[in-house]
Amino acid sequence: MSESVDVPIIAPQVPQYAHPGDAGADLVSVETVLLKPGHRALVGTGVSIALPDGFVAFVVPRSGLAAKHGVTVVNAPGTVDAGYRGEIKVALLNTDPTEPYQVTAGDRIAQLIVMAIPRVQFLPVTTLPESTRGTGGFGSTGYQTGSTK
Repeated sequence: MSESVDVPIIAPQVPQYAHPGDAGADLVSVETVLLKPGHRALVGTGVSIALPDGFVAFVVPRSGLAAKHGVTVVNAPGTVDAGYRGEIKVALLNTDPTEPYQVTAGDRIAQLIVMAIPRVQFLPVTTLPESTRGTGGFGSTGYQTGSTK
């Protein structure tokens, strides 16, 4: 089992993990918002945290909202840096072309994943070491030109 990290929080409802072993804790809305088809809104959670240095929080979509209603997080994953102390808000998008989606205060709207992030030092070089993948870009590991699938 991994060790836990204490994260000071101000919240009307502290994010909860739905199941043991879950990576994401549920964020809930503190407001009611109607998301019309194709529209987006910045939805408040009332949550403010103080992450320790070396950690980041990612705001990610809830799979049920995406699969059942086409509601997702626009900038997924949204990044909450260790130095940020403001309210975590969720940029929700209704991708459904015809049905509006009603967000009600208390609804679970996203998940918050907290991770350790190493600080890196970028080392300028003139060439990079070879790799198996090389310079293959988007879709290079399974996309076939002219495929009908």
